[in-house]
Amino acid sequence: MSRLLAVCHCPSTNTAMLRDAALTAIDGLGCDNFEVRSLSPLEADADDVEWCDGVLLGTTENFGYMAGLTKDFFERIYYPCLETSVGLPIALYIRAGEDGRGTRDAVNKITTGLRWKYISEPLILRGKYRPQFTEQVAELAMTLAAGLDAEIF
Repeated sequence: MSRLLAVCHCPSTNTAMLRDAALTAIDGLGCDNFEVRSLSPLEADADDVEWCDGVLLGTTENFGYMAGLTKDFFERIYYPCLETSVGLPIALYIRAGEDGRGTRDAVNKITTGLRWKYISEPLILRGKYRPQFTEQVAELAMTLAAGLDAEIF
């Protein structure tokens, strides 16, 4: 049984659509022995990280940094998971109104400390919302889920 934790910050309709596209895409894979737990950063905790085999993390860019609730999630799980989640596969998408690099770099510092491994470069969805953002997030989520299901990651 593979387990995926989706921790997605969704303060708007558009960011909720991104999360929903990811979850729908994963469900569409039809993996028999696969479980997804989707939580907001406020709901997710160290027990959820301990439970999973991989993390899909979605955050917004706020003032050139990750969302405060995303940072709060990391602050609550960092030390409890520091030694127990080494090598955890992660996929990151960032909804950035502008640049997204500051958010990417901040998350990278934390995930590097946790020794999590990215399955691909973080996906930065820049500028005004575009419908293709949902396709990009869906593809990223499917890649993570399929890799976990096939025990590649």
